[in-house]
Amino acid sequence: MPQGSSPKRERQYEHIKAGAKQRGESTGRAEEIAARTVNKERARSGEAKTASRTSKQDMPSSRRGGLRSHSGSGGPTYEQLYSEARSRNVKGRSSMNKAQLARALGR
Repeated sequence: MPQGSSPKRERQYEHIKAGAKQRGESTGRAEEIAARTVNKERARSGEAKTASRTSKQDMPSSRRGGLRSHSGSGGPTYEQLYSEARSRNVKGRSSMNKAQLARALGR
């Protein structure tokens, strides 16, 4: 945490870091996510000495996370579908896009 952080921001940092680790992120990546989120919130609330324009004008991290939290995973990736199509020996799979692969696999 940056020097001069409030106890509230310290708790927020630890909470975000723990959540990211629980989702399977590495320790370094969890710390990075937590630091970026807390720094953005500090900039938005005027606690930081400097702040980028996007930090101030963009939607808050908490709102963005809330919007994304119920949207689901978006299904399997193209690579996952292609791999399954290869294992099932689907003909013409190399020229198919994601939607076509999903249809060919019956998803």
